[in-house]
Amino acid sequence: MSTPGAAPARIPVMVPWLGEEEAKAAADAVLSGWVAQGPRVAEFERAFAERVGAEHGIAVSSCTTALHLALIALDLGPGDEVVVPSLSFIATANAVRYVGARPVFADVEEATGNLTPATVDAVRTPRTKAVIAVHQGGVPADVHALRAVCADWDVALVEDAACGIGATVGGKSVGHGALLAAWSFHPRKVITTGEGGMLTTDDARWAERLRRLREHGMNVSAAQRHASSKPVVESYLEVGYNYRMTDIQAAVGLVQLGRLDEIVARRRSLAARYTELLSTVPGLRPVGDPGHGQGNFQSYWVLPAEDFPVGRDELLAALSEAGISARRGIMASHLEPAYADHGAAPLPVTERISRDSLILPLFHTMTREQQDRVVAVLREQAGG
Repeated sequence: MSTPGAAPARIPVMVPWLGEEEAKAAADAVLSGWVAQGPRVAEFERAFAERVGAEHGIAVSSCTTALHLALIALDLGPGDEVVVPSLSFIATANAVRYVGARPVFADVEEATGNLTPATVDAVRTPRTKAVIAVHQGGVPADVHALRAVCADWDVALVEDAACGIGATVGGKSVGHGALLAAWSFHPRKVITTGEGGMLTTDDARWAERLRRLREHGMNVSAAQRHASSKPVVESYLEVGYNYRMTDIQAAVGLVQLGRLDEIVARRRSLAARYTELLSTVPGLRPVGDPGHGQGNFQSYWVLPAEDFPVGRDELLAALSEAGISARRGIMASHLEPAYADHGAAPLPVTERISRDSLILPLFHTMTREQQDRVVAVLREQAGG
């Protein structure tokens, strides 16, 4: 119970929508005795793949490990280049370095924060073997256009769909028809398993190899060994990794997947109200749907005009002082210390978005009063 006259509770930037059903599913997994990778992982893989329109799902420990395995499947290594957006969480570029290849940073379009055929072409070289297109903040990239040019260039296109579940391109799920798509279930994402990730593909041979690679390169999984009535002696066919998801996580994921439509509908409703309220605040451009698809509003970010009365960091400070947690916009990976000596072409749009944008609170249980508080601070800082 709140104390009369007390300051209102702090508004978080994100709260996962978890409840009793997820708690029971996790408890049931624990009581079943299957707490590592087992039947619930397999069920989650099937359900997730069906949801996004893929033939195969391979559950893993994170989206980062999914990206790593995707690049191994493509046999990328030293001497190869992979075009990536700098405007992305640093894991996108890091995964390229894990296989010894070189990430080449490309700029993005301002409206979506995503790669386009033109921005990729600007940095493409004869050594370019792949492109990683990120569906940034849940805004779908125009993968149909990117797939077309990548096919012409004989370059593989990987989708970093970490933020993308529930978003669509041309009426179909992000990841539908993808060569390889990597997904995240981190708590900041639309659905969560705590930590965890997924790879989806339509290629059965890749799926078989990726399942091996996530489990130390074994030719028979632990679940298959335990299910067998006869002794099974496994072989290790290649150097692999321990990138498995647990049945506890998968149990939570199955419940979350069942909530996906409701979660996305709620986030889109909240985003629409934000956009309506912000239409009266001069100098702020909110993120929105691109012409080729619909976003899930995993993040709701705004880009102040260059002549906005205060800078991004001052806006964040004003929001924090008012009891509102917001975040800086998406990072520019090429400006991070880890890539200080890496080199990059000029990336003016990336640097502008990263420098000036901010992410506003948006979560399933957010109230109208909380949204009004956020917008009131922005309006005050705009001089309104």
